[in-house]
Amino acid sequence: MGRRIIRKRFEADSTDVKLDSYFDKLIKYIPSEIIGAWIAIKGLIKSASGVPVNNSLWIIFFILIGLTSVYIFKQISVSEQISSKEEKLSITTQIIISTLAFIVWTFAIGEEPFSSLPLYKPVYSSIILILFNLIIPLI
Repeated sequence: MGRRIIRKRFEADSTDVKLDSYFDKLIKYIPSEIIGAWIAIKGLIKSASGVPVNNSLWIIFFILIGLTSVYIFKQISVSEQISSKEEKLSITTQIIISTLAFIVWTFAIGEEPFSSLPLYKPVYSSIILILFNLIIPLI
């Protein structure tokens, strides 16, 4: 199973490929590798002495947002000819949703660096994560 979401028959390589189900889409949209990197880096920064935790985590957060877009693009367009506007729109949509998924998941995982924001409450991040994960496979 590739990373690319198959919503319509034109995106399938052959007639044997089935369209992605709700759960297939959910799994493909969430950039688990990048989220895992965030968790590992966050743990390293928090355990290091003399490192400004909040500032460092904000920098890493924005770097990983950019890396998510590049990583997902590479994963779904490897050795494929992307020719039609519909295919380009489909790939762009998947990249945007996966990048948003990274942001939502990091917001829900923990307090730093988001605790420095005035409106941050852990309950809000949990609610956003639940709603986001219910809605994204419908797209």
